[in-house]
Amino acid sequence: MQRAAWAGPRFTRPLLAALYFFRRRVMINRAALIFKYKKPAVQWINEADPINDNPSITLESVNQDRTVYLLREDIAEDPSLLEDWIKMNLDVLFPSELEGWYPDEKLWPKRRDYKLFKKWFEVEFHSVLVDTVGEPIEDDEI
Repeated sequence: MQRAAWAGPRFTRPLLAALYFFRRRVMINRAALIFKYKKPAVQWINEADPINDNPSITLESVNQDRTVYLLREDIAEDPSLLEDWIKMNLDVLFPSELEGWYPDEKLWPKRRDYKLFKKWFEVEFHSVLVDTVGEPIEDDEI
């Protein structure tokens, strides 16, 4: 029987695993912000590739594993506050996404404004985050 990463100790009985999980979970006072790539962003990823002449990055593959940004719950729950927060932090958020593909800034679009950002990304947010690990959160150096 394969054990899920969040299940804690190995349990042979599902009820014991469920009791362990619910006893250990902690609601986090943050919201999750995730950017879902759209077709124009994927087109840029493929066209900007300096090594592969015929890259085959797809919309599906790009959106399989995305960066999650944590922010205050109250910001994520109000669409206008969320939009303002993204605009205020665009100079960090947009380059963070681009650098994940190509660290060379020469390959990035010259104009990186909010209009282009909205064209390239759909904004998702989640206001309920549950920590199932039960251990301190540590800085995982990038």
